[in-house]
Amino acid sequence: MNRQIRAAAVQFNIALGEIAANRAKALGALQRLADAGCELAVLPEMWSCGYDYRRLAELAEQTPRLLEELQELTARLGLVVVGSLPEKLGDKLFNCATVIDRGALRGSYRKLHLFSNMGEDRFLAAGDRTLVAPTSVGRLGVAICYDLRFPELFRKLALEGAEILCLPAEWPKPRQEHWRTLLRARAIENQQFVVAANCCGIQGKLDFFGMSLLISPWGEVLAEAGEADTELSACFDFEEMVSFRGKIRCFEDRRPEIYGTLP
Repeated sequence: MNRQIRAAAVQFNIALGEIAANRAKALGALQRLADAGCELAVLPEMWSCGYDYRRLAELAEQTPRLLEELQELTARLGLVVVGSLPEKLGDKLFNCATVIDRGALRGSYRKLHLFSNMGEDRFLAAGDRTLVAPTSVGRLGVAICYDLRFPELFRKLALEGAEILCLPAEWPKPRQEHWRTLLRARAIENQQFVVAANCCGIQGKLDFFGMSLLISPWGEVLAEAGEADTELSACFDFEEMVSFRGKIRCFEDRRPEIYGTLP
């Protein structure tokens, strides 16, 4: 039986530190997407508050309540939602993406690669494990923003059975061509669907270009946003993924005994 889903990315201008305003935007977008028949939606990185470093510990205290709201909403709407929020655990802060499947928490992923150029490593702790979450729409591999520059992470997710790569992000100008090129490369080399949700607008000194993307395993851009708040969606046909993998057998033709363990 052929399996198809409608997947979506949510893109909006995250108001720095303003949880109520960002919550309203995110939940409103999820409602509209569910009304349009979408089954999977990806929210941007740190969608509740952005990188408000000075208040991040305080803002992270509201994350459990937001996750409860998302569980209630996704159960009612029949949605799978992936998004990144600040997480406080003891005296540490993490950038944590959760997978919520129609009310059920299927897994969480703490960002592995912290962007030292912007001081993330001074305020946040890094995660120590990957995530492939089984859901009602398929097996989801999760990564966050800067992770995109580390292809070995995405190959690991593919080898662990991920069918759709979900990537919340806050990727600023002027690196939009890197964003588009790397996302297409991750889709092509791993023969998987990609949903990448970026933010847009200006936060402090940073200008975010949006350009959220949905990409096929062939590398075809199925939907692409501009620079304004929007929701975009596309149909993912899993038979196309199976067919492509049958034509170009990258996984069968790998030579892991030669690659060895990379230093």
